[in-house]
Amino acid sequence: MKTRHPSSFCFRYFVCIAAPARRLHRKSSTEIDVTRPEIGGISPFFIVRDTAAALRFYRERLGFDIAFQEPANDPFFAIVRPGNAMIMLKDVGVDPLPNCVREPAAPWDAYIHVPDPDALAAEFLSRNVEFSKPLKDTHDGLRGFELKDADGYVLFFGRPRS
Repeated sequence: MKTRHPSSFCFRYFVCIAAPARRLHRKSSTEIDVTRPEIGGISPFFIVRDTAAALRFYRERLGFDIAFQEPANDPFFAIVRPGNAMIMLKDVGVDPLPNCVREPAAPWDAYIHVPDPDALAAEFLSRNVEFSKPLKDTHDGLRGFELKDADGYVLFFGRPRS
């Protein structure tokens, strides 16, 4: 088994930066001018069996970029990026537990918004990526598709229907 570092170790290298602040404008003499930072996104953190194998899946099968891995030659923690989104991966010596195993009625471990799910589905099909649910309009008002990663996590790629 690889030597594991405290979980805070991985966050020394990961810095979240909020989106530009939004200023509320004064509408009346009693309203106070308030600046509120906006949240730029959220990233799932998946426990994986083998970080190197997970990285291969995301890089080779899905074409994601590897934004970070530590250590470089035998990583136990990594961040992959599909565009502006991020997924964190970490091997902590326990088996992954995807949502679909815990509750089949709520299978998604990550919703990844894509403006054109049809084009992304075509790209993934050209890479011979297998979908667990095909591209379709869902009963809950979305258009997209599902696939499972190397550890069984279910990723939904889609958008709300117009």
